[in-house]
Amino acid sequence: MTSSPHTTINTQLGDQGLAQQPWWVEQWMELINSYRYKKRLERAWEYARSSNVTSIRFEGRRVHARVQGTGEEPYKVKLWLDVLNDDDWGYVLDALTQKARWSAQLLAGVMPQDIERAFAASGKRLFPFKLQEVRSECSCPDKANPCKHVSAVYYLMGDRFSEDPFVLFQMRGRTRAQLLADLAKRRRRALAKQARQAAAAKGSQPVAEAVPHPVHAAIKDPSRWWRYGAALDSDLVVITPALEGDTGLDAAGPLPLAEEPRFPEANLHFLEHLKAHGQQIAALAMAKAMGPVNGDDG
Repeated sequence: MTSSPHTTINTQLGDQGLAQQPWWVEQWMELINSYRYKKRLERAWEYARSSNVTSIRFEGRRVHARVQGTGEEPYKVKLWLDVLNDDDWGYVLDALTQKARWSAQLLAGVMPQDIERAFAASGKRLFPFKLQEVRSECSCPDKANPCKHVSAVYYLMGDRFSEDPFVLFQMRGRTRAQLLADLAKRRRRALAKQARQAAAAKGSQPVAEAVPHPVHAAIKDPSRWWRYGAALDSDLVVITPALEGDTGLDAAGPLPLAEEPRFPEANLHFLEHLKAHGQQIAALAMAKAMGPVNGDDG
């Protein structure tokens, strides 16, 4: 599920908790697990795994939640990070544009291991360096911050990051849609600059005598109007995943697969393997589509 300026997210961890999570989730969890009040964290973990967290939603860069404690009414929790200003984001986006691998991995839903290098030029970070950088408020009477209610929400945020690494970018001030739109714009500018440089270099060579432009065959043959056999200009093609995470299988609906009572899980396993294969192929296609601009090392 894609984060939007107003997004509701899951409010309960599964039985497996946060086991075997991507590295960026582990890095987020290291902050809360370094908290010295271990008993409070144990209670927060229970809250996260039960139904005590009754709601979590995004409002822009802030996370708003309600957590049921010992009182009658749920406590109100807010959690946010300091945002980067437009100048800082300009540095980050320039860096992301220059290394196509970063853009391709993000488009595939993977957080690049060296993503902090893209933020280094701005002098800022994507991940908080210490727990105190995660701003939070809670309406409970506990003066400690983070309290167990804030910590429960923190755990669930880690679970959300495993599904969508763009959540962390949103908390820094750029939604997924904004980030991808900015990257595409800068990518087009880089390609246009490359084309101008090539044209300038060509212009320094002797100019060949102009020849009449040939008339396309489709002008004389209307039956060819609805056929297009040439390769598409890569500069005009932008490939991105579905904004809501849907796959072709989701759009197609249930497939009419034969069922075998002796193997009731066979169809489910088949679809899971088919989706995993499709995601792998899509990631490779995305990396190829986001091919390096001139001078790109990624």
